[in-house]
Amino acid sequence: MFEIDALRLLVTVAGTGSFTGAATRLNYTQSAVSRRIASLEQQAGGPLFERLPRGVRLNPAGHALHRHAVDVLERLARAEQELAVIHAGQGGPLRVGAFATANISLVPTALRAFKQARPEVEVIATEGRSGTLTQRLADGALDLAVVSDYPSGLPSADGVTTAFLLEDELLVALRREHPLAGAGTIDLWELRDEAWLQDAPAGGPTLLLDACARAGFRPKKLIRIAEWTGKFGYAAAGLGVALVPSLAAWAVPAELVLCRLGDLAPRRTVHIALPAAPLPAARGLRDLLRDTVADGWSRVHEDRPDRT
Repeated sequence: MFEIDALRLLVTVAGTGSFTGAATRLNYTQSAVSRRIASLEQQAGGPLFERLPRGVRLNPAGHALHRHAVDVLERLARAEQELAVIHAGQGGPLRVGAFATANISLVPTALRAFKQARPEVEVIATEGRSGTLTQRLADGALDLAVVSDYPSGLPSADGVTTAFLLEDELLVALRREHPLAGAGTIDLWELRDEAWLQDAPAGGPTLLLDACARAGFRPKKLIRIAEWTGKFGYAAAGLGVALVPSLAAWAVPAELVLCRLGDLAPRRTVHIALPAAPLPAARGLRDLLRDTVADGWSRVHEDRPDRT
C-alpha cells in the first residue's frame, strides 16, 4: 500500500525533474527525498526514475504509477473540499426523517426555509415510525429526525439526543352532516356510540382508548384502517369518526370538520432527535423547525379555513 505522502513526493519529483527541486518545494533535504524515493521504488518492485546527468525523469513504471498518483491526489483534494463544505453546513447531503403527519405541513414548511437559506445542501427525506427513525439515527443512517412519543413513549437509542418541539393536540374528524359538526368543541362522551377509526393493532395501548376511558366509556366498535387517506374516506362516508393530530389538519378533506375535545383531548409530544455530534446543517434545520413552530407554522395551522 503506497502512502499518500510518497505519492505526492513522486508527483513533485516528476514535476520538478530533480530531487533537489522537489526538496526545495516540499521543504525536505535532498537526502530525505532520495531515501523516500528509494523506499517507494522498493515498494513498487523496481526503479521509477531514470537517473540523468542532470536530474531525473520517469521511466515506464514511473509513468504508470504517476498517472494513478495524480488521480488519487486529485480525488483526495476534492474530498477535502467536499468535507469542508459539509462541515461548514453549506453543502453535501442532509438525511432527514419524520413520522407521517409531521410530513404534512410542519417539516415541509421548515425545509422550504432551509432550502432558501442553504440551497447547496441536498436534503434526502425519508418517512417512518419514530422508533425506526431513532434507531437509524443511532446507526448513522440519518442526520436529524422528527419523532413523537406516540404510541409507546418517546423512543431512545445510544448516542441520540432529543429536544421538545411542540405538543400536538388530537382533534376529532366528523363528516359535515354529523349532528355535532358545528359544535366547535364537543365532549368526548357525546361520541360514545360512534364507530371509531384507528390504525393501532388490536390489544395495544392507544391515545383513543385512554381518552375514552377517562371520559367514562369504551368504544363500541373499532374499525382498523392503516392509512390516513382511508380514515378520511371512511369518516367522509359516515362510517365512523377518527382522531386526527393537529399536525394533519391541512390534509383533512373538505367533506370533514375538525372539532376540539376540550379538557379530555388526547395529546402527544413531538421532538427533534439528533446524533451526539450533529452536522452544522442538521443544527440549522433544527433551529428552523423551532422557528417554524414559534413564528409561522402554528399561525398558518390555526387559521385553516374549515377548522372549527
